[in-house]
Amino acid sequence: MNAHIEVKHLLPAWESFRAATDIEPIRDEAHYRRMVSMLEVLLDEAADDESHAAMGLVDIVGDLIEDYETERHPLPPATSLQALKLLMEQHGLKQSDLPEIGSQGVVSEILTGKRELNVRQVRALANRFAVSPATFI
Repeated sequence: MNAHIEVKHLLPAWESFRAATDIEPIRDEAHYRRMVSMLEVLLDEAADDESHAAMGLVDIVGDLIEDYETERHPLPPATSLQALKLLMEQHGLKQSDLPEIGSQGVVSEILTGKRELNVRQVRALANRFAVSPATFI
């Protein structure tokens, strides 16, 4: 990265980007819902490709959502695995009730921490439980 950044050239590009995307620290619940929708669209675009160019925006938007949720909707600290286990418990689900994640073997590996959730699985779980995909990122 260029150590010398011409701010006068950067700011117009930033303003155009921000105006087109509304990507900035989340201000209120309406903005939060727009950012959650944007995250879902970005995850759809990236599909299962962790090297997709959209993944940089997934990280940024996910961080903005996480910051807002931490400030406005604080939850006890939990990993994505803990969140999944809690949601399964709340909904009375077993491993076999999560075919959208994969085979029972895949679900077992995720629940034991041997495997991490991928983008497709995160999207499917967010849809199933009606939570932000950031819950599982």
